[in-house]
Amino acid sequence: MSEPGALRTRLDRLAREVAKFGVVGGLGVLVNLGVFNVVRGATDIPMVRASLIATVVAIVFNYVGFRYFTYRDRDKSGRTKEMSLFLLFSVVGMVIENGVLYAATYGFGWDGPLASNFFKFFGIGIGTLFRFWSYRTWVFRALPAKEAVQTAESFLEQAPRQAARRQPDRV
Repeated sequence: MSEPGALRTRLDRLAREVAKFGVVGGLGVLVNLGVFNVVRGATDIPMVRASLIATVVAIVFNYVGFRYFTYRDRDKSGRTKEMSLFLLFSVVGMVIENGVLYAATYGFGWDGPLASNFFKFFGIGIGTLFRFWSYRTWVFRALPAKEAVQTAESFLEQAPRQAARRQPDRV
């Protein structure tokens, strides 16, 4: 494949991945904000704790969406490792997301409904950038390219034959 053709293919794949990530992530944002506002409105739980509850619900929702929609073609071996890494990077994203809300609420006193939703949404955006990079790099790793696998298999098949030809006959 020509260099421009290969680049075009990679960019097309990345665009589809970003779109799928965006669909799942967008629905996850709606889940996150919805649960956040329901918990805030129906209970006396402090704002950041309500946000943490909402984020945990969204993390579970997002894992299912990413695994079975966005990254369904990715390597599925090592599911325990995948889930552990997903949880680790999700917690880091949760700290980023809720750190923004915490700073706005307790650092600047911006705790009204509009302000809390704005900073919750803003924190989700910053956390999402980190999550996208970490999930695609570490959690839902791409399977090796078909050509690379075929090349490696043919190399492995030929190696014993070449080694046998190099061995001098022993009498």
